[in-house]
Amino acid sequence: MKAKIKKNKKPAKVVIKKPIKKEKMKKNEEQKTVSDKNKKTWTALRGMHDILPKEEKYWKNMYNVSSKLAEYMQFARIETPILEEASLFIRSIGKTTDVVEKEMYVFDDSDGGKICLRPEATASVVRAYVSDGLWNNPQPVKVWYWGPMFRHDRPQAGRYRQFTQVGFENIGVLDPAADAELIMIAFNFYKDLKLPVEIHINSIGTPEERERYKNELLNYYRTKKSYLCEECRKRMQKNPLRLLDCKEEQCQGVKEEAPQIVDWLSENSKNYFMKVLEYLDELGVPYILRPSLVRGLDYYTHTVFEVYPISGEGAAQSALGGGGRYDLLVEELGGKSTPAAGMALGIDRSVIYMKEFYQQNQLRVEKEPYDIFFAQLGDRAKGRAMKILDDLRESNIKIAFNLYKNSLKTQLDIANELKVPYSLILGQKEVQEGTIIIRDMESGIQEIVDQKKIETALKKKLKKFDDTNK
Repeated sequence: MKAKIKKNKKPAKVVIKKPIKKEKMKKNEEQKTVSDKNKKTWTALRGMHDILPKEEKYWKNMYNVSSKLAEYMQFARIETPILEEASLFIRSIGKTTDVVEKEMYVFDDSDGGKICLRPEATASVVRAYVSDGLWNNPQPVKVWYWGPMFRHDRPQAGRYRQFTQVGFENIGVLDPAADAELIMIAFNFYKDLKLPVEIHINSIGTPEERERYKNELLNYYRTKKSYLCEECRKRMQKNPLRLLDCKEEQCQGVKEEAPQIVDWLSENSKNYFMKVLEYLDELGVPYILRPSLVRGLDYYTHTVFEVYPISGEGAAQSALGGGGRYDLLVEELGGKSTPAAGMALGIDRSVIYMKEFYQQNQLRVEKEPYDIFFAQLGDRAKGRAMKILDDLRESNIKIAFNLYKNSLKTQLDIANELKVPYSLILGQKEVQEGTIIIRDMESGIQEIVDQKKIETALKKKLKKFDDTNK
């Protein structure tokens, strides 16, 4: 018998990977580097900045305070275009001001004119007052605005090339009470935000009084020319009043000894200013008389003021805002002779101050609490929950929810964190039966109600909760 010869299986083929040549690796790396270089990433332009969701609470708080103040003090909302004719600001602010000479964003329009991004809003409001016929309305016209302004300034903390201002303008009345009212609004804006500020105030009188004072000021500064910074030497030729606005350390001693404009005011101007101060005393608004305060724009007359932080890091900042009277501007821009006053506050800088002050004093921006949390389980419940939320949108019941969490425990944990008194719970069973569960978050007691009666049931429970906690 022939023995069966057992055939051996063929040995597995061993695949030996060839080492990648260094030249090939190098080529791959070079290709990757070239690819990375071709990927562009963008950042905000220099001097611009993003306002992120985590900062919304500060901005929203300031807008709400502004809106409530405006409504209470009877200022109506106005919005003017971001783009205006460049000549509007050259005429109103002044050719020799830093804003016009150095900071305006000016462009050639395709129509052949010169346009610019507005560097401030007062001139725009006055332009609207004249061109839109607001002078026909009962006087004074009291308006407020909130929006972006643009200046090509040197970027630094709290100073951006696009920045937001809230402003109040009172056009059509010459009365110290109007000046005091604006200062009171500025002070109360920060008071309502729990931010301590003080008012720096001065009077720069009429153009004729200022002209006489300029001559005296120039005579004084000529004797101190060797002590001045280069910019102040230029100001002596172009805009002498701006000498008093210099922030350079080497000029401070000279400025402190300079003649004061109040000594060159007429009796009428002095009396007007004293009346403004009397109103502020009556209001309890803290202020500091600052003879060197002139503001940086040419259109101001009589009262000028600025608002400064008085504690923490913010105290080292520049002014948070300011304003004053501008009785000649309406006529300068083509209208009838009309007295006016206004002020604007810088929101970006105010947000920085608010963050610093709140952190130092362990304060928090309080959000409006939610009344209800809405929890749902399952796809059908999720769809139905969206419909119920939409139906309750105008009920004035503040409802929190998270449609993307599927765990009931997770959702109720969120409800506990929000400290809501009640939660709505909707599952597949409730969808089928047309009901919904209202859960008392403190006691854990649950009540089943008809979905059609949710609003009535919730309002009844919330009223009972409010009455109990008064």
